[in-house]
Amino acid sequence: MNKPLTISVIAPIYGVQDYIVQFAESLLSQSYPHIEFIFVNDGTKDRSIELLEELIERKYSALSSRIKIVHKENGGLPAARRTGLDHATGDYIYHVDSDDWLSQEAIRKIADRIQQSDADIVYFNHVKEYPSRSKLKSDRIYESDAQREYVRNMYNHRSYASVWNKCVRHSLYKEHEIFTPKYGYAEDCYLMSQLVGYSRSIAYLDDYLYHYRKGNPNALTSQQRRKRKREYALNFIDLYERYRDVPREQNPVACIFDDILIQAGWYSIFYRLDLFKHYPWLAKAVRGAKIRGGGSDVPIVAQLLTKFVALFK
Repeated sequence: MNKPLTISVIAPIYGVQDYIVQFAESLLSQSYPHIEFIFVNDGTKDRSIELLEELIERKYSALSSRIKIVHKENGGLPAARRTGLDHATGDYIYHVDSDDWLSQEAIRKIADRIQQSDADIVYFNHVKEYPSRSKLKSDRIYESDAQREYVRNMYNHRSYASVWNKCVRHSLYKEHEIFTPKYGYAEDCYLMSQLVGYSRSIAYLDDYLYHYRKGNPNALTSQQRRKRKREYALNFIDLYERYRDVPREQNPVACIFDDILIQAGWYSIFYRLDLFKHYPWLAKAVRGAKIRGGGSDVPIVAQLLTKFVALFK
């Protein structure tokens, strides 16, 4: 008999007492029988963990052997995800956010697509949930070997870079050194660029399995615009520095190097981030970066201006 496919679902918890019951209900009520539930208490100061434990005891005690609640000091979302990964034993890893929720049978559908495709990564659609309306959001369809195209589109916001619309083979984390970003903003894209870049195959599941909540005032996306752009740039400069000396054929993110450099230079100019000052090598790297046409977040005119300014740095 073949060993059943196991999926570890990792959910960081911080400041979600208003949402934790709905989220946990949607996860713990999944019918797929081979789920490992990992809740990471990221030092939350509210009643989130208390409410979760009460729900488990009242309604889901039969799942206790498959539930882990891991406690840690507050260290931010990337570190919480990493902590959850350290405790995961499943064949596949699925990261979710504890202020959102899953559709019924979502994990079963993911498992079925994995078994059908044997892909390293299965990605799917989601529903954006506003306070008074819902909006269906579909991703692009890629061939199984279109990892570079997928990575570049994620970086340039033409595909969803979120962790919660992708289920990833656990061995990708074990076979490669997957780095964790320093900052919370765009941490999904930082992580998924590496994983998709290293994957041997990807598979699309045309179904709306995840409900992404808009309107949580504690969410990262409510931060000020300049701070978000700074964290975005700093995270990807860090990613560039980690991989710039890796040979291209072994490099999961080389396809976005030009995008990272041009965007860092443009953000430095437009948002007055002084990145050229903080990274003395950046101006030379920007001067050597290629102008990218279609698919770039930075318009051609802005790319040319960025390279011109870099001449004088």
